[in-house]
Amino acid sequence: MEAYMATLTELQEKRGRLVTQAREALNEIQSNTDEARSAELESRHDNIMAEFDQVERNIEREERQAALEARFEERARKDRENRRPGSKTEDRASASDVGDALSYRSVFFKFIASGADLAALEPEERAVLKAGVQAADEYRAQSSATGAAGGYTVPTELANEIIKSMKAWGPMYDPGVSTEINTSSGAVIQLPTIDDTSGTGFAHTQGADLVDDGSVDAVFGQKQLEAYVFDTKFIKFSFELAQDSIFNMEALLGSLLGERLGRVANAQLTTGTGSSAPNGVATASTLGKTGASATAIASDELIDLVHSVDPAYRTAPKVGFQFNDTTLAAIRKLKDGQGNYLWQMGDVTKGQPGTLLSYRYTINQAVASIATGNKSVLFGDFGKYFVRKVGSPVIGVMRERFWPNLGIAGYIRFDGELADTAAIKHLKQA
Repeated sequence: MEAYMATLTELQEKRGRLVTQAREALNEIQSNTDEARSAELESRHDNIMAEFDQVERNIEREERQAALEARFEERARKDRENRRPGSKTEDRASASDVGDALSYRSVFFKFIASGADLAALEPEERAVLKAGVQAADEYRAQSSATGAAGGYTVPTELANEIIKSMKAWGPMYDPGVSTEINTSSGAVIQLPTIDDTSGTGFAHTQGADLVDDGSVDAVFGQKQLEAYVFDTKFIKFSFELAQDSIFNMEALLGSLLGERLGRVANAQLTTGTGSSAPNGVATASTLGKTGASATAIASDELIDLVHSVDPAYRTAPKVGFQFNDTTLAAIRKLKDGQGNYLWQMGDVTKGQPGTLLSYRYTINQAVASIATGNKSVLFGDFGKYFVRKVGSPVIGVMRERFWPNLGIAGYIRFDGELADTAAIKHLKQA
């Protein structure tokens, strides 16, 4: 833990230095700076920001690895306590299972080792086996025969940790970005809608009767949220891997499946077709600006996109941009007519994020890249996009079905819909 804290502190200090260096590079670019020097400073700034992004990823990996190790340390501590003479687990453990907690996993292993003989189990152990899966635990399986299939997790003298990488799956399942509706059942939810942005008042002549011709009546609409189901398919792992691995394979694979569910949810909530699937925010958004180029974005086009959205939406709490990381790299280089960068660096020391044209942005890797005809940038009030979640994502384990191996799979139900199509607009490449 001390080594982790030292590494994390060093990375955070390096991140702060890079922020300062990047700002210094920007500040050196003045209106009278010659082109060669400007190009040199811009290149320096881009290199610093690339290193900054790498440091950010390293910090995230360190924090996630530390959290994983802490979980296993806590589990090991509890196991040590259970092995102490006089503990409840010690009192009820069998001779072949000394020191193990009386869990479904340990009892099931003993049951299998005995040749599936129930008579070999104590009454308490038979009760645990009959009760089935314990809600607080997750169990799953792959193979220790080859490294790629899981053998790398079997402890050796040279390696005792897993380096796990993942792709960012995006923000659309985050209630801080969209509007979340949680339900316990999957019954259809009807969302009433109304667009009265063209309604206004009229001049009145003294003494005249008010017009009552029905021409200005409010017109309501309706959209609905269903509950579409997605799963991860089964991952199987061997009985031997479950026993031999230094890691809790159930917890590890459960975490991986959770990430897979996150990716499919974000992808569907971004680009879902709306036909037997969520109506993704990019799909449901309306055209705000068509770019002049199929392979680039101009600074004026982003300004036009912002102003294609009504000012009433531009003051909402969840207003902002969405684009993928490749598009962000291109936007970082854009300047206005005065030579100032549109993208403004945040202040990590104060927890202030970077902004674009004074609006926040979120990286969504499911948004299309800059290419012919693609919707590469979204802008508007994402609070008008409703994400319906049915319960929580579920990680399920099958033991007897795959015996002597184990199987694990993930399952999720959700839907998404843009209630007000005027709230979010997109920039479309030529």
